[in-house]
Amino acid sequence: MSLKDLMEEVNQVPENEPERQYYFIDKVKEFIEKKKKETGRPLKAICQTFGCQMNERDSEKIVGILEKIGYERAESEEEADFIIYNTCTVRDNADQRVFGRLGVLKKYKEKNPDLKIALCGCMMQEETVIDKIRESYRHVDLIFGTHNLFKIAELLFTVFESDSQVIDIWKDTNLIVEDLPVSRKFPFKSGVNIMFGCNNFCSYCIVPYVRGRERSRNPKAILREVEKLVADGVKEVMLLGQNVNSYGKGLDEKINFAELLQEVSKVEGLERIRFMSSHPKDLSDELIEAMAASDKVCRHFHLALQSGSDRLLKAMNRHYTKEQYLELVRKLRTAMPDIAITTDIIVGFPGETKEDVDETIDIVKKAAFDGAFTFVYSKRTGTPAASMENQCSEEFVKEQFDRVLKTVQETSKSQAERFTGQTVKVLVETVNDKDDAMVTGRMSQNHVVHFKGSSSLVGSIVSVHLDECCGFYYMGTMV
Repeated sequence: MSLKDLMEEVNQVPENEPERQYYFIDKVKEFIEKKKKETGRPLKAICQTFGCQMNERDSEKIVGILEKIGYERAESEEEADFIIYNTCTVRDNADQRVFGRLGVLKKYKEKNPDLKIALCGCMMQEETVIDKIRESYRHVDLIFGTHNLFKIAELLFTVFESDSQVIDIWKDTNLIVEDLPVSRKFPFKSGVNIMFGCNNFCSYCIVPYVRGRERSRNPKAILREVEKLVADGVKEVMLLGQNVNSYGKGLDEKINFAELLQEVSKVEGLERIRFMSSHPKDLSDELIEAMAASDKVCRHFHLALQSGSDRLLKAMNRHYTKEQYLELVRKLRTAMPDIAITTDIIVGFPGETKEDVDETIDIVKKAAFDGAFTFVYSKRTGTPAASMENQCSEEFVKEQFDRVLKTVQETSKSQAERFTGQTVKVLVETVNDKDDAMVTGRMSQNHVVHFKGSSSLVGSIVSVHLDECCGFYYMGTMV
């Protein structure tokens, strides 16, 4: 290519988003089509997701762009021509799973030299991880983070034009790029990002460092997305953010999460609304009122506790006390007696004692959680907690974890049983994986229900009598 031709091509590249990405989508599509003709077969891609609902939604965006440029979905990594891992770094075991898989991928690449491997997501925002990949995993072709996920087509173009490892990590961004392709996992429900990042800086948490500071989407853009989803057959949306309760801060238009929830509830045809995640320090009476007033908002609230000890809550930088948390639970249950409340609990935070765990167990009993994700504390380099003294021993953590888990299981089973004998609405999500004469769905409270039915029911909301509570799920009969 002459210098003149090169300059003309450079000048064709749009500067504005998302037009720039659609330009590169077309460019990479040309490469994929050429490769298809050379090999005489379709090219296949697979995206493996580690982590939270935010990562799941990010992966739907990645897959949407990959399908747009011409990749078909691979059923396994072995048959893929492009493998991408969307990573999580909240806990160390997530990191180790990724590194373990990278060794396997090296063997796949030896068999198929044209295989392209990419890593993205939260784990890639850590400098030590990037250094390790540069040194030990040279077979990885592309590395990018959380802030420039929308650039995957442009980055792939660079990979196909280059013989070297491509690394593009942004430290932070204020940019939110709308209207790029998305491929949903479910036709009848979808996540909807309402904000990105986190300003809370809990002392144990790496998320603000890898996801950046809070930035909220324009409410009109959110409503437009929800309306499009409903027009495409979606019955349930989950509004996503690291802390949805702080939605709206920094926007020119004055709006908070309660007001956004009210606006989303007005969308015709939408039947269910969920949201995740909520921080107790920002839970307002206005939000509780908005939930209680809407028959579309599901009766499920995930309110992360982390610890019942005021001393540890202060060390964790959580900005609430045990009594303040219990008051929020009381308000939620008063406004919505049928609500299911779930939580997150960390065991083994630096300096934790048996007495601190006693406080956590006390709040589990008093709050009567319907479920809890109970985690062993995971030291994350770069967080204040990682350098704290009095890190807990493995023996202590195991003993205390078992105590907390036993209490959680007892209270959640008791809470679930209260719905036995009722007839409830269930969104059917899938054919049962153990018996294809049955289907599986979820109540408004997020409890799983199994009952007899055919695949034609998937995506429908039906009435089901809850015959029996089996601990953490129900057996029912459609009525």
